[in-house]
Amino acid sequence: MPSDLEIARKFTAEPIGQIAQKVGLSAEDLLPYGHDKAKLPLRIIDESKVALANLILVSAMTPTPAGEGKTTVSIGLADALNRIGADAMAALREPSMGPVFGMKGGATGGGYAQVLPMEDINLHFTGDFSAIEKAHNLLSALIDNAIQAKDPHVHIDPRTVRWKRVFDVNDRALRQIVVGMGGATNGFMRETGFDITAASEVMAILCFSTGINDLKRRLGNIYIGKSFGGQPVFARDIKAEGAMAALLKEAIKPNLVQTLAGNPVILHGGPFANIAQGTNTILATKMAMSLRSYVVTEAGFAFDLGGEKFLDLKCRAGGISPKVVVLVATIRALKYHGGKALKELNTEDERALHAGFVNLKRHAENVRKFGLQPVIAINRFPSDTEHELAEVIAMCEEVGFKASVVEVWAKGGAGAEKLAKLVVEQCKKQKHPHRFLYSDEMPIVDKIRTVAHEIYRAKEVIFQPKALADVKLIEKLGFGNLPICIAKTQYSFSDNAKSLGAPEDFTITIREVEFASGAGFIIPIAGEIMRMPGLPNVPAAEGIDIDEAGNISGLF
Repeated sequence: MPSDLEIARKFTAEPIGQIAQKVGLSAEDLLPYGHDKAKLPLRIIDESKVALANLILVSAMTPTPAGEGKTTVSIGLADALNRIGADAMAALREPSMGPVFGMKGGATGGGYAQVLPMEDINLHFTGDFSAIEKAHNLLSALIDNAIQAKDPHVHIDPRTVRWKRVFDVNDRALRQIVVGMGGATNGFMRETGFDITAASEVMAILCFSTGINDLKRRLGNIYIGKSFGGQPVFARDIKAEGAMAALLKEAIKPNLVQTLAGNPVILHGGPFANIAQGTNTILATKMAMSLRSYVVTEAGFAFDLGGEKFLDLKCRAGGISPKVVVLVATIRALKYHGGKALKELNTEDERALHAGFVNLKRHAENVRKFGLQPVIAINRFPSDTEHELAEVIAMCEEVGFKASVVEVWAKGGAGAEKLAKLVVEQCKKQKHPHRFLYSDEMPIVDKIRTVAHEIYRAKEVIFQPKALADVKLIEKLGFGNLPICIAKTQYSFSDNAKSLGAPEDFTITIREVEFASGAGFIIPIAGEIMRMPGLPNVPAAEGIDIDEAGNISGLF
């Protein structure tokens, strides 16, 4: 089988001006980055059109090492909607370079459901990640400078500083470091570290901002630590927000690209889906909704993480609501959650298939708790048998969920036309916005318990002493009304990655509670969360190369 890169190279990207014309934009509306990508000005957003558009959220069952293909399905669905006459476009996240050089590979879809230019998007693209990295690290430098200068207005206590630095490459050696070594002229020596750029609060802020002024406000609200007098210190107290926003003046503009089929796609932003919202920017989503009647977007990981956060955080901040949720499932993932070993997933096993269906069923039931209806997309892989596919369709229908097999990797949009029709049908039926799981006024611990009980199905939530102390500080600082963004493993409903299927009546432990006052959410931490991944023994970077003609190889 050809690789994704080989398939992408069979297609010639249309000039970006022609793609823009398909959504009613002119050359004056574009800020070109070469001939096949461009940035779009924020003035394109039209709230009256946003209110009329049909937003489609693509989520998934609990992920497995086998991979489910959520982005591939999202791109294929957007192409399929256009094939059946529903003017559509996708609005997706930008990929981080960490996984590209690590083990996951690129994030531009796959097979015949991809976005172009594949190589550029997976590498530097239009420089958004670089700008976010620079803005984040500028604040780091300003913090250390304020400590060194003993600024009398803030007098930051270095022991309380939480702000690290970021870097968009997996590098475990940077997780914990000491800065300021070598004497007083090199700064105040203290322990800190690096996170990957996608985990930066600046990334989360960019994705929630509604414009430059809102961006500056949110950047200024970043909590740094405490003064020696015990007072909270924010980025605005060291006058950081203006320069940070200046570095982000181009990054705040969404990026226009295209699918292999020549349909428009907006890519913008890429935050983590456990410690942040895991979805593209509000600006990108609203811009797509201003340009097309149907917009396909996605949220990271499974519905219990990315989906819940999309609905409770992004939609709350952006004033938007999807009409339908597409849940991506695979035969292999169902068998994995049914207890079948990873190396045996290509073998037919009806018992494991039925046993693992509880995971998909749980996610679909959770969708309904928000007042929305799920549509199941069974992403077909070559090892799937007709019998297995028919069994899953039957199981879905038996519990009242509409489902369709999709073959977008092999066929592009032609492999998802039935799914597209189901989606359009459900969009027409959905008359009301979705409901939130909790109100802003609910106490922090009750918000956490609500998500844990309703979405994860935990029996009990235990708050360790540090978590309760954190909650008290957050409420004292006046951030108690913020929504919550629980950080836990993506591989289980519980906080135990090895607990597959649909566990019930377990205990979830919140060991600490962080807050992103700039982005505007609270982060309860359940278990250990990796914010700076390491490279595997054989990183993907070893297989990536470029020849004299500029042709890149090894991306997948």
